[in-house]
Amino acid sequence: MTTQIPALTEPVPDLQLQMLIRLLGEDPGAGLPVTLNVPGGLVHGDLITRDAWKADWAEALHRVRADGTELLARFPEAVDEAVDEVRGEDGSHLLPRWIHLRKVTLTAAGRPDGIELPVWRGRLADVAGWALGRPE
Repeated sequence: MTTQIPALTEPVPDLQLQMLIRLLGEDPGAGLPVTLNVPGGLVHGDLITRDAWKADWAEALHRVRADGTELLARFPEAVDEAVDEVRGEDGSHLLPRWIHLRKVTLTAAGRPDGIELPVWRGRLADVAGWALGRPE
């Protein structure tokens, strides 16, 4: 009797969106307006690189006056360094698994006016649909 090991599965991200994010990574200063359909509602903002998101994250934390914000400002970079150490490489050949936005608005059925955020990071596998541009 052979025992089968259960396979771990997860939703598959949209390949075209992954490739768009990868292409955007070639221009660190680029931003592209997008609207995403995610669980709970819509997210729209400017699609940016992971590095731009990390810089914006740190800048947003500097505006918050609380204990520990200086430590948290370095958090995204520390995570990247740890992941690179585990992989033993920079991971640049891999397709992205996360999407990063700035000037973000979240909308949901219970809150149609939207919630504005400076930056947002989401798992690509959770994006059910997307479009270039923002709602008018």
